[in-house]
Amino acid sequence: MSRDDPKLEPPRGGPKLFCDLTQSWSEVGGGVRTYLLHKRRHVLDATPHNHLMIIPGARDEVIEDGRATTVTVRSPRVPGSPNYRLLLRNTAVRAILERFRPDLIECQDAYNLPWAALAHRKRFPDTAVVAAYMTDFPTVYVERPFSRVIGKPLAGLASRICYSYCGALYRRFDSIYTLSENGGAAKLRSLGIGRPEIVPLGVEVGEFGPTRRDPQLRRKLGLTDEQPLLIYVGRLDGEKKPDVVVEAFRQLPEGLGARLALLGEGPLKAEIAALGDDRIILPGYVKNRAELARWLASADIYASGMADETFGISIVEAQASGLPVAGVAAGAMLDRVTDEVGRLGPVGDSAAMARNILALWNEDRGAMAERARDHALQFSWDRSMEALFTRVYPSAFARRREHGTIAAANSRIPFVRA
Repeated sequence: MSRDDPKLEPPRGGPKLFCDLTQSWSEVGGGVRTYLLHKRRHVLDATPHNHLMIIPGARDEVIEDGRATTVTVRSPRVPGSPNYRLLLRNTAVRAILERFRPDLIECQDAYNLPWAALAHRKRFPDTAVVAAYMTDFPTVYVERPFSRVIGKPLAGLASRICYSYCGALYRRFDSIYTLSENGGAAKLRSLGIGRPEIVPLGVEVGEFGPTRRDPQLRRKLGLTDEQPLLIYVGRLDGEKKPDVVVEAFRQLPEGLGARLALLGEGPLKAEIAALGDDRIILPGYVKNRAELARWLASADIYASGMADETFGISIVEAQASGLPVAGVAAGAMLDRVTDEVGRLGPVGDSAAMARNILALWNEDRGAMAERARDHALQFSWDRSMEALFTRVYPSAFARRREHGTIAAANSRIPFVRA
């Protein structure tokens, strides 16, 4: 992409300031954090523009580093998810936005912060506002957990109310995009939100691959080539459903000699460890990417019970490592996992997952590994950034210019008293 791309001519001329405003920031990984760091790198390396991130943190702080500025807003930790913080101080956020006056604000969640961005646009109408649908919160945080407490009918009603809220919120934005068809776009269209763009996240597929398989790691785990190593990467919490993977694993025939590695941290880790099953390995959060690639390539099957992926970075990284996927038929997994590269079963059905794991183990895994790798190669950060900076953002700026033209025309219409 050219540094002088005419499609991104800002309302005020010259280099623009792109702002990302999010609750979903963690210092130890996560899809939103990965996305924002790649976007910052793209802005600094491939464009003349500037980047501002407003994120929750332990203290109020402004860190300016050339064309990159990071503002942390003091926020408490989220109960049960200590790596995340709850940024509720909209007044502080609006003061930051007024200080830096970004040309475009992108929001990655649907809670209170988008309303701060929309209020800023009302005060400064030439500011473009973009929404990224990165978490299917009405299902993940409302319907599924509430159904265990108040029953499915009331939980379903609460979820529908939340989806109505999403429709009311997102129709106010200049542009909106999702990460996959089944992970967001279809739902937003059902809410009457026009035609949202689909912008898949990127994956550093060059960091992952079957060549990183480490026989020494497998021997350390007591595995021969005839024994399968299952692997899961992600938070160990109720949202990600690692407990379904564990239940499926424990239903496999003991004679298979399988092992299960769960890479991640979270409230379910202690519960899983308390099972006392020495076939389950809990290495914790693996921050080093080369080490993660080694673990993935040394495994044989990737397993995930997460029903509400909006993209599925860990799935694509596993596929880039040559792994077939045993997952669930919901969310973005429907877009990521076909019968050529894995098997999908009903949500929450550990018995079905166990059957799918056995089926994958008995497949031609060499051929499936090649197909999985080829499937993963379609995802790159270059493609993601190209979609943002040549489709989503220009569309948002065009919407602002159109709004300004209409407002100017209306201001010239004479007022006639009846």
